Amino acid sequence: MAQYTVTLNEAQEKALRWVALDPQDWIENFVFARCQSAIDEIVNNEIQRKLTLGETISGSKEEIVMSADIKSAEQRNAEFNPSGPSTIMPDPFL
Repeated sequence: MAQYTVTLNEAQEKALRWVALDPQDWIENFVFARCQSAIDEIVNNEIQRKLTLGETISGSKEEIVMSADIKSAEQRNAEFNPSGPSTIMPDPFL
């Protein structure tokens, strides 16, 4: 399990509190929703890939994601921009 920390300056925190009752809950909900969206897309892609190959698929969404042979955003970015890291990574889900 991974744990991440976000540090906001005072203006950022004030702005976040203007739109969120509880900034911690808002941040967690945003991240969890984004992860769920990525899980759904990976699962859908994996189902389509396996159907095309005539293979069967089973397991929970989490199991399907964990067994999928997918590239990380870092790997995709390196292929997209072989000259070096980019400051802006295109979001594959937008």
